[in-house]
Amino acid sequence: MKKYLFIIISFLLPLVAAAQNPARDYTNAVLWQQTSGEYRALCFQAYNFARLSLKEALWADTSKKPNCVIVDIDETVLDNSAFQGYEIKKGLSYNPADWTEWTNLAQADTVPGALAFLKFAASKHIEIFYVSNRDEKDYAATLKNLQHFGFPFADDAHLVVSKGTSNKEPRRQKINETHNILLLCGDNLSDFSNVFYRENKNTFEQVNANQNLFGAKYIVLPNPMYGDWEKPLYQGEKLSDKDKAKQRFERLKSY
Repeated sequence: MKKYLFIIISFLLPLVAAAQNPARDYTNAVLWQQTSGEYRALCFQAYNFARLSLKEALWADTSKKPNCVIVDIDETVLDNSAFQGYEIKKGLSYNPADWTEWTNLAQADTVPGALAFLKFAASKHIEIFYVSNRDEKDYAATLKNLQHFGFPFADDAHLVVSKGTSNKEPRRQKINETHNILLLCGDNLSDFSNVFYRENKNTFEQVNANQNLFGAKYIVLPNPMYGDWEKPLYQGEKLSDKDKAKQRFERLKSY
């Protein structure tokens, strides 16, 4: 009897541990990005639209400033799903020390379609600015990762990381002073404008109001794993992963 009881307990313990690990909420999201054809298709679709929109923007261009495209890095040109998988297996949603370890490896793969599109833009004499919320300590490794794949304009003049703030608007405005921004690519609405999350406006209403820009000037890449969209779900400060998991569950629509 004891033998069978031991076998049953040994079988159930991993299941119980999994159920008590809030980070596993993200398993399907990470697996979808890593394994689904739909993820790749959406990325190719986004960058195919980007190419068409860039051509149209060039035809209509009357600016005397040099043309450029602004792209985010994480989940826009580099795929960090391996890091997210690593965190889930550790029972975490995000650990800054682990993120630094990951970026230092400079092993993130490319997002499907990103490299081909940016090389196309460069062939049209359009500069690429990589505007990321990675920290300055991630700078060298990030540049190494981009240069490994041959991303155009991956240099000190075009890589713009965070310097104490995740607000990208001042960095976009700085680029706008010297360049004509034809297109912006990102996986987060904050990669395009502050109106979506940073000005206390209704995000759905702002997306509706700007709907003609999506697929035209704003190119959105799929990212089910993380983003500013998740922040409004949570109420309170210094929430644990367990607290966040509970609030996510409570926010689900049902009938």
